[in-house]
Amino acid sequence: MRRIALVALAVTLALAGCTGKTGGKGGEGGKDGRPATAGGIPTSEGTHKQKLDVGTVGHREYLLHVPSKVADGKWRNGKPADRPALVIALHGGLATMSKMRDLTGFDRLSDEHGFLVAYPDGVMTTWNAGDCCGAAKVGNVDDVGFLGKLIDELTGAGLADPKRVYVTGFSNGAGMAYRMACEKPGKVAAIGVVEGALVTECDPGRPVSAMIFHGTADGNVPFNGGGNRDFNDRRPFPPVSDAVDFWRRLAGLPQPRERVKALSGDTRCESTGKGAHGVAVTFCRIDGGRHAWPKEASPMLWSFFAAHPRDGT
Repeated sequence: MRRIALVALAVTLALAGCTGKTGGKGGEGGKDGRPATAGGIPTSEGTHKQKLDVGTVGHREYLLHVPSKVADGKWRNGKPADRPALVIALHGGLATMSKMRDLTGFDRLSDEHGFLVAYPDGVMTTWNAGDCCGAAKVGNVDDVGFLGKLIDELTGAGLADPKRVYVTGFSNGAGMAYRMACEKPGKVAAIGVVEGALVTECDPGRPVSAMIFHGTADGNVPFNGGGNRDFNDRRPFPPVSDAVDFWRRLAGLPQPRERVKALSGDTRCESTGKGAHGVAVTFCRIDGGRHAWPKEASPMLWSFFAAHPRDGT
């Protein structure tokens, strides 16, 4: 208990040491009526470090990548004429927003396809994904609230399409992507989970499309379940099949048996196909895959996201 109390105190001190408000230097405005900032958020091409006030002591930070196709595209009334999709990429435990940016290569895909990418930072390199992990869980950090506000900030400024917001993550970040789909399904069109587990109570009330990657040789989050959920929680992780079944059953979908072309010979992907409201679940099994972000994951995730916008309100 003393260790847990010390971790919680460290979380409080880390947050207290942060001050500031959302904003940043946006540079000059652009052609076709692009302002330097929209709602205090830079609109120029590049990657911008941003602060977000979450209504508690201190602030949270994220990186926002704006591709040239958005910055140099058509703007109307200070907003992109065609609001782009938004991908939120969550780092794993003991990592950072910058490491997630380097790991995934989403900037390159953003430049190619014209979507925004946000890389948020967890608290003390962790996310509160429910039963995991570390300082964020012990400190009961409201990461759902933080990510929900980040989505509202970017969509409210007119910089992103609210029907095309996608959350992906690795490991602890993957568990956080699950939690966002569980608690904020109205804000998330689809999730992408890489080497993570569903370890939170989940009753979303509406289905969310999901693409799930998992390696059969993952020693951190075992494919068939096992290991420890956290340093202070000896319960095993559930098998990845539990999460696949949960999301497909929620949407009234069959077992995933439709083959999806993978970009690696070690990966076998199968989909349920689209059901009501265009929702689908795709599961990619990586034979011999360990606890790592597969090279093919990012382009495959973007293809899945692009095909699964949120239907309705």
